[in-house]
Amino acid sequence: MINGAHVIVHSRDAEADRAFFRDVLEYPHVDAGGGWLIFKLPPAELAVHPTDGPESQELYLMCDDVDAAVSALTAQGVEFTQPLTDARWGRVTRFRLPGGSEVGLYETRHERATDL
Repeated sequence: MINGAHVIVHSRDAEADRAFFRDVLEYPHVDAGGGWLIFKLPPAELAVHPTDGPESQELYLMCDDVDAAVSALTAQGVEFTQPLTDARWGRVTRFRLPGGSEVGLYETRHERATDL
């Protein structure tokens, strides 16, 4: 059902952080467009997004069929907090963890760095 994760690191200096993952750690990556690098991690991906606000992290789980994943998770009592929507980069929704945090779930449209 869920076959990957997409971790987002918000950064006040995204270019420098992307360069660190690319050049220092030598993580393989794809360009999702406009210089947005997505890095391959051992069974996950890492993207660095700029922010003017506080640094934070988000967790997105990836799947091949978001409709099937939503149906399966809903049947297990998972509460979805955002309707399934279309974004440039995929079909996305969010669900609540038992402790109250939210996790994104999406079916990608961009090339997956996990395929490198």
